[in-house]
Amino acid sequence: MPAADSLSPAQPAIVLVEPQLGENIGATARAMANFGLSDLRIVNPREGWPNPKAEAAASGAPTFGGIRVFPSLPEATADLRFVFAATARPREVEKPVKGPAETARALREFASEGIAAGVMFGRERNGLTNEEVSLADEVLTLPVDPTFPSLNVAQAVLIVAYEWRRAGFADERAALPFRGKDEPPAEKRELLALFDHLEAALDKTGFFRPVEKRPIMVQTLRAMLQRAQFTEPEVRTLRGAVAALERRPTRPYRRADGTITTERGGGE
Repeated sequence: MPAADSLSPAQPAIVLVEPQLGENIGATARAMANFGLSDLRIVNPREGWPNPKAEAAASGAPTFGGIRVFPSLPEATADLRFVFAATARPREVEKPVKGPAETARALREFASEGIAAGVMFGRERNGLTNEEVSLADEVLTLPVDPTFPSLNVAQAVLIVAYEWRRAGFADERAALPFRGKDEPPAEKRELLALFDHLEAALDKTGFFRPVEKRPIMVQTLRAMLQRAQFTEPEVRTLRGAVAALERRPTRPYRRADGTITTERGGGE
């Protein structure tokens, strides 16, 4: 997956303020690349820069090569016009508060209008200071369990990046890198033929007992099979399974000894 998200003309910046561990910087770069973000900025990393641990944790994420390092938060956000401050606890500074999905929608709107925006995340130990939060326009908080709100910074970025990715699609399935086959349900005549075939086979075994309960048992079987919304290939497979149980002849095929047979199991 490319680091840049081609769905929008602009991307939000992710700003890590004084990250303490190189591993978290690398994991953040990896999470961003997973969901199409590439603008990662770090402010005064504790272990310095470059950082071998950060590079190892990034696992080759293309985002890593574009990381920019700044000496202060004002410098890291100087070109941004709107900034969210990610925090897990209420602050003295009064700011509007949004959750991750609402934040992602706002970021998409900014991107579509060409407005540079970003989200800043604080230190692993104690997050952002009140002064740093005061530099933001709004607060982003995640719906964590209040009894244990502590979240690894890379995990927090992952959630925001995931919501950003989702917000770019009207239908979430369109964002998936692959999908299963979308075959329509079988025609009703195919399904009815299956019902008739199965019920005839069950009649021969004496399955419908007592006889007076046959109608309700048939209704129950049909309702169960109808709910499955079988495709035509699935209906054919089921009819083949019923035919096998009936020991019906198959289409002619050649056995290992070269002879032709219509018996199931090769006539052995």
